[in-house]
Amino acid sequence: MFYVGLVIVWQLVSSSHFLSEQVIPSPFEVGKALIMGVKDGSLVYGIATSMWRLIVGLAIAIAGGTVLGIFIARYETVNQTIGSLLLGLQSIPSVAWVPLAFLWFGKTDGGVIFVTSIGALFAVAITTHSGIKSVPLEFIAAGKNMGASGLQLITSVILPASFPHLISGFKQGWSYAWRGVISAEVIFSVLGLGSLLNLGTKENNISQVIAILIVIMFIGILVDAFVFKRLERSIMSKWGPR
Repeated sequence: MFYVGLVIVWQLVSSSHFLSEQVIPSPFEVGKALIMGVKDGSLVYGIATSMWRLIVGLAIAIAGGTVLGIFIARYETVNQTIGSLLLGLQSIPSVAWVPLAFLWFGKTDGGVIFVTSIGALFAVAITTHSGIKSVPLEFIAAGKNMGASGLQLITSVILPASFPHLISGFKQGWSYAWRGVISAEVIFSVLGLGSLLNLGTKENNISQVIAILIVIMFIGILVDAFVFKRLERSIMSKWGPR
């Protein structure tokens, strides 16, 4: 009902004479832009391409960030050196990596994936470090008493116990990665949702721009609802506080 009400208010605002349709197009015009994108295949292809880049980039960020976070948490020397550097690197917006990606990879999938992964990697690493540091020492001691050590201690005791924090890190990494892939596509003008935004701007088609922004927003809502919230409930039911 909330979204229905929002669309009604939107229609009332757009149908008034206070703002032109070049500022706020009607829901009908935006809907037509969405239908046209589906019919000509550009929207479906754009979503599929952006999601493919996102999945690859996020997988790289999660794998690399988790390993880096483990090293920072387990080795004080690494924490004192790389750990402090990560805080600075995380403050760099994803879009700021685009010029470097362009110089290294050109206007290719590799450049977009680089921006996508680098924007999420540091967030995952920092959250993994915090999660591991929050594991009670009693858990680690119990694992050692049962014969676990080295890699086995990390994979069987430390990582499972820090799952609630890890999921938060992955969720944060996803948000960084999603913004990164769209930003890179806009600037590189490579096929994807970002390029459809860029195309709408060049054609002065405000309906297409708003339609793509709505698609980007709803993908974020769906991923959060059907992936991360379910993971969080599952993890918290098993590893959360009793």
